[in-house]
Amino acid sequence: MKRSISLLAAMAMAVCPLNEVNAQIHATGGMIKPQKDTFVVKPKDDSASKVDTIAITGMNYAGPYKTVKPYVTDETDAAGKKYDAQEAALDQSVNMDALKSAPVMHNLPVKSNDLQIHLAGFSIDNSSYAKADLIYEGPEKHQFFLDGKPVSGTSLKLEPGTHQVAVKYLTDTTSCDGLKVSLATSSNITTGAAQDRLYSLDVNTQGLSCNSAALSPSGKYYSLTYTFIRNDGKRDTYSEIHESASGKLIFHNEKPVRWMSDSDSYYFTENGADGERLMRVDVVTNVKSVLAENIPQGPFTISPKEDFAIFMIETEGPKEGDVHQILTPEDRQPGWRNRVHLAKLDFATGNLQRLTFGHRNAWITDISSDGSRILLFTDSYDLSRRPTSMMTLLQMDLETMAVDTLALNDGFVRGASYSADGKKVACIGSPEAFDHIGQNVPEGRTPNMYDIQLYVIDLATKQVKPLTRDFAPSVSDVEWSAFDGKIYLTAEDKDCVNLYRIDPETAKAECLDNQEDDIYSFSLAKGSPQLIYSGQSLCNADRVWLINTKKGKQTLVADVSAQRLDGIKLGEGGEYEFTSSRGDLINGFYVLPPDFDPAKKYPLIVHYYGGCNPSTRYCVGSYSPQYYAAQGYVFYVVNPSGASGFGQEFASRHVNTAGQGVAEDIIEGVQNFCKDHPFVDSKHIGCFSASYGGFMTQLLLAKSDIFATGISHAGISDHTSYWGEGYWGYSYSEVSMANSYPWSHKDLYVDNSPLYMADKIHTPLLFLHGSADTNVPIGESIQMFTALKLLGCETAFVVVDGENHGIREYSKRRQWLRTISAWFAKYLKEDSTWWDELYPPKDL
Repeated sequence: MKRSISLLAAMAMAVCPLNEVNAQIHATGGMIKPQKDTFVVKPKDDSASKVDTIAITGMNYAGPYKTVKPYVTDETDAAGKKYDAQEAALDQSVNMDALKSAPVMHNLPVKSNDLQIHLAGFSIDNSSYAKADLIYEGPEKHQFFLDGKPVSGTSLKLEPGTHQVAVKYLTDTTSCDGLKVSLATSSNITTGAAQDRLYSLDVNTQGLSCNSAALSPSGKYYSLTYTFIRNDGKRDTYSEIHESASGKLIFHNEKPVRWMSDSDSYYFTENGADGERLMRVDVVTNVKSVLAENIPQGPFTISPKEDFAIFMIETEGPKEGDVHQILTPEDRQPGWRNRVHLAKLDFATGNLQRLTFGHRNAWITDISSDGSRILLFTDSYDLSRRPTSMMTLLQMDLETMAVDTLALNDGFVRGASYSADGKKVACIGSPEAFDHIGQNVPEGRTPNMYDIQLYVIDLATKQVKPLTRDFAPSVSDVEWSAFDGKIYLTAEDKDCVNLYRIDPETAKAECLDNQEDDIYSFSLAKGSPQLIYSGQSLCNADRVWLINTKKGKQTLVADVSAQRLDGIKLGEGGEYEFTSSRGDLINGFYVLPPDFDPAKKYPLIVHYYGGCNPSTRYCVGSYSPQYYAAQGYVFYVVNPSGASGFGQEFASRHVNTAGQGVAEDIIEGVQNFCKDHPFVDSKHIGCFSASYGGFMTQLLLAKSDIFATGISHAGISDHTSYWGEGYWGYSYSEVSMANSYPWSHKDLYVDNSPLYMADKIHTPLLFLHGSADTNVPIGESIQMFTALKLLGCETAFVVVDGENHGIREYSKRRQWLRTISAWFAKYLKEDSTWWDELYPPKDL
């Protein structure tokens, strides 16, 4: 049973009080030799902190395991070492997982008629970073393990989570008084036998995930693509193909596979004798065939009739030396001068026909069902207008090479796909696309370009019909069903990503009642009413569901969450909405710590969007609510004004406000949440986010003193410098500062930049930044950090070398997450132990 023992109670139960053994400690600082044959290990007492001694009163026990002497060919091994039966037995590998289901014993065996191996273990729960020292009394030959790794010495350093401590020991005919283990610690920890575990850094960054799910054209089969992240950060990616009716595993492949367009066959690429070749495998017969040899490099789309593929081929642009001219702001980006053209590879002949030529890029977006036409985009730039990057949507007849223009120099169109009959085209774009036909904001207001709408073009009349003008969710991915003629899509819907289908004739939208809060992939069958989707929710990791779109029946076909989160204690989550002082209903949600006690007070962490897409309900990820809840925090997410997924008017508040109104929504949200939830410790509230959210952290601390600390990752401190220096600074400002520029709107670019209100910040603020950030350059953190240092404000700056806007490399990502947790612990728990461990004080 898990227990937390007070100082007095622990001292009463302690096995070996420190004052009785200090004199016996060897010069090595760890081992003592008391009377009889009992062996004791105790730590040095060099801490001035108040120390509790926690006796482990019951441990899971597995064993005994017999030892077998190997056949000895020589007196010594290659290193000149003689065979030692006890050392060899202690080195013998034993399955630590056996302790998970092993019974609890209070009197462990310490004597046997022959040499035997035993395994005993217990768990430690700590929601904060902790240190502890092992105290051991028992058989001399033993080895401790922490989370399966050998422990050197007696000291344990415990990151927040649940840890498994095991001791492997040997017994023979020699007797001792028993085996007892205690922990000496000044940290708040609980101990017990094997139990459910806390959601930890390892849980969040290691293990299995399902990246995508797709149906075969008939719907009789589905494929799943998995990634497993090992504890050394290496990734194993593989695919499985299952039978839809039974779930039976048909095929396993060590690389991702994709379905052909019309047959129940999948394809992949592999290295051939003359280069890369395209392979096809029939699922029913398992017959493997070559579709094409020596294929071009680049992405490709296979035609619906499976007789050709359209490739996007990149060619290098003009190069210059180390001293070179920058032609446009985009020319700073590596590879910008390269250009992409389209080419058609005929599978029967192997001929490659070039389809586009020129200095503009061209991208394919779809092929008609009869294979006669394609939809493609070309790009162009005009720095004198908004948006500066423009797209032209074209339809090309592959027989005649005739081209029809569907949208000319429209910077607001994003994607396009054919209807099954090829008579219409579904397009996605912002509300300003197609000459504002789908716009629905108050007069004089500029729509948010990240609030995506759905349109349909009738190819016969060229008429464009907006389908989502009055539909609040923001459209993400779209697929036009060949089976029922409806358009299926995922959409940001408040703090969820939901599945919808829309009737293209009536524009009526219907939510499919998906079983996950955050859908990130879906696929339709061509010949049956089947849809498969994958996603996760606030209290579960990845799961995959199969829907009969005609009957509405849903079946769980893959539950990665059950494996990844097996035995993990999760905090309960809930919705929280409030009405702001401006009369708006502001959305949000929260997660409570596991084993939540409403009578206690908990510190609060507040998170908000990092661009203008809403923060959604997911479990595993960069800002996992469960990860922070497991550390003893209430985690509150607020989606303030300006977020997409709440309707065009709400999303448009992101434009030309530079955080005004957004900050007030967050502050009011925190105040209301604390008022409605008395278990929140209102004196210990932290806030954090990244990118635009990092800017919001800085702005919040300049506007309010309700926070005890804040963290800004890759945050914008000066809108003017970000506008000019970031790769996408001025183009993102086309979204957030539409038709406003540093020289024309000082009130937005200067007066609302945190750098120019640095003297109003008096709250400890941590800056995190990747040194290679090309989106928000690291100078944004440098200049604000410098300002706060000059002002005498408590601040810190941690740089992640070699990382860009997001921290991707495994070990750096884990250290980045540790840094966030350690900073919050320092100011929200008033415990600097972890921070000082990561970044020891330096006298410089």
